[in-house]
Amino acid sequence: MKLLEQRILQEGQVRPGNVLKVDCFLNHQLDVALLDAIGEEFYRIFQKEGITKILTIEASGIAVACMTARHFHVPVVFAKKAKSKNIDGDVFTSTVHSYTYGRDYDITLSKKFLGPADKVLLVDDFLANGKAMQGLLDVCAQAGCHVGGIGICIEKGFQPGGQELRQAGYKLVSLAIIDSMSDNSLTFRQQEA
Repeated sequence: MKLLEQRILQEGQVRPGNVLKVDCFLNHQLDVALLDAIGEEFYRIFQKEGITKILTIEASGIAVACMTARHFHVPVVFAKKAKSKNIDGDVFTSTVHSYTYGRDYDITLSKKFLGPADKVLLVDDFLANGKAMQGLLDVCAQAGCHVGGIGICIEKGFQPGGQELRQAGYKLVSLAIIDSMSDNSLTFRQQEA
């Protein structure tokens, strides 16, 4: 998605440790028009998959999920990073390692929001090592729902997450794939339109 690549080049910041900051438009301050275009693109790609719910993980994936769900006309469900007192009943849980924060945390999702009748589209802002996606896929397996696809805004193609998910047979589409990052330089993978 050229629009997203342009914004990354214009406003993204490469930081030490292969960290790409896009907080001025994607995951702290939100450019709603850009997010709507991202949601529309995910709809164009996955519209024939029979999606009944959009699933993500808090917090950065929620905005992307909401704008995507607007085009699918389906609800958004998100896994919480800790079991809070306001989640009632049984929950699905999985442990996820955060590259950004350098620690493990449990994600939880109320069982009443996801089940065998659902076909979900998993979305998130970033994909690097794929640990968050693996946690969401674990939750989907526990729920017995079908994964119709995975939509990622920015994939770090030089890290293993995307390749592992594709090799596992998932329909994974990343709108911008970064093949290399150094200092203040980015190289994007050429993709078919």
